[in-house]
Amino acid sequence: MKKGEKGVLIFIAMVVLAMMIWNSEKLSKSSNQDKEIPFYSDASMDVKQAGSAIYRRYQCKRCHSLWTVKDIMQTVPAPALDGIGALRDAYWLMRYLSVANPQDILPSRLKTEYRMPSYSTMPEKDRKVLVAYLASLKVKPWYLDELKKTECRKLTGEKC
Repeated sequence: MKKGEKGVLIFIAMVVLAMMIWNSEKLSKSSNQDKEIPFYSDASMDVKQAGSAIYRRYQCKRCHSLWTVKDIMQTVPAPALDGIGALRDAYWLMRYLSVANPQDILPSRLKTEYRMPSYSTMPEKDRKVLVAYLASLKVKPWYLDELKKTECRKLTGEKC
């Protein structure tokens, strides 16, 4: 090994060691802040099961994530449904899912083929269960502002 190569290797080793120390400090700080998952549901087990079944039957996962689980082929920037019950109440959700054109209530910046479809033809019983399920999807108070910013970015495409 040449004299210059040894110096370069020592320098690289020192840089790598410094980066490892810096990253470990940063990781320990962030793990102290992220003590819990901010999303939860306050629905009964019956509503959770029935709502999940309707969510799957109508393939909502094609566009929306829930419990941070997305369809692997998802390319639609639709809002996540985690915490939607903290942003919208059951009355709003029922109105939104019952209207013939959901964009009349909540305009979308998405291309027409990716916009929220109307579920006005869904049986009212299913709509009520789905609304109860979605309204039960809450977020911890300490995360609510971040959730509002995320939804705003998804809907408008701008930093909020």
